[in-house]
Amino acid sequence: MKPVDVADYAANAETTLAPDVLGYLNGGSGAEWTLRANAAAWDRIRLRPRVLVDASACDTRAELLGSALAAPIGVAPMAYHRLVHPEGELATVRAAGAAGALFVSSIFASTDLAEIAAAATGPLWMQLYWLRDRDALLDLVTRAEQAGYRALVLTVDAPRVARRSRDLRSGFTLPPDVRAVNLSSELMAAAHVAEVGVSAIERHSRERFDPTITWSDLAWLRARTRLPLVLKGILTGTDAIQAIDHGTDAIVVSNHGGRQLDGVPPTADTLAEVVDAVAGRLPVLVDGGIRSGRDVLKAIALGASAVLVGRPVLWGLAHSGTPGAEHILRLLREELEEALILTGHPTLATLDRTALG
Repeated sequence: MKPVDVADYAANAETTLAPDVLGYLNGGSGAEWTLRANAAAWDRIRLRPRVLVDASACDTRAELLGSALAAPIGVAPMAYHRLVHPEGELATVRAAGAAGALFVSSIFASTDLAEIAAAATGPLWMQLYWLRDRDALLDLVTRAEQAGYRALVLTVDAPRVARRSRDLRSGFTLPPDVRAVNLSSELMAAAHVAEVGVSAIERHSRERFDPTITWSDLAWLRARTRLPLVLKGILTGTDAIQAIDHGTDAIVVSNHGGRQLDGVPPTADTLAEVVDAVAGRLPVLVDGGIRSGRDVLKAIALGASAVLVGRPVLWGLAHSGTPGAEHILRLLREELEEALILTGHPTLATLDRTALG
């Protein structure tokens, strides 16, 4: 039977993906409290519909850092799409373009960044971790800029990868045919070395991520690129203000999908604090646990400019490649449109916190 919602795609992934890959994709850190809380927090938010509003037309279009989107939805940066489908990021970026969505490519993409750009028909951003090897980091930034990427997304909540029990139990290691092809094989070698009871991904991060960076290091990156800089991993109003003070162009409220510090609040609970601190001075995006168009509506009503969706897109990719990933993104847009109409807010422009209960 053809999947009709995100839950159907999640169920398919449970039965078709290899157990270690499924654990890597679906798992979180620690006891996975934050992982579970992310989706539950969106579910707790109630909607307050207005009636007798002209709902003959609905407009979900949005603009983000100068790029037009069919809806305020993007694909979150996720590594190694070829773990779930042989076409990897090429299939996903085609899906994003067809759905009019933003695509954020991971530094650990399993497809060449220029090939991803050539296949893109919509806005394209590049995600980075701050590597100890600044020459390798700068080379990636330069190549992304030359290929036509429109922004850099620096993940700031991962000075190293946290302990993830599912990966430790499986001894998760990248297979030889799935590689972070935009970085040198020497730099990525540790991610391919198997050891019982050890996550190769966690071990690799301890070797290669630079844990010494501070706010002052952002100036080094800003001086070396003309691209807008987006900080991903902000959870407090205090850090949001710091981001503004250091010239950031946008921020993403994110707890890394529950994969970093366990026990931090779900993003639905921290979004309003960050939005209020920013006070319209830059766009605020959010990710974490978004599973329906209703969740998208709630995020926009709380003040987000757009949402990023992670695991559901890979569930769609695992199901049927480009068509599956595209269907996920279209489902979210269609559900958003339905929710806008039925809450009496047929355009995003009228949506605010009065729509929430």
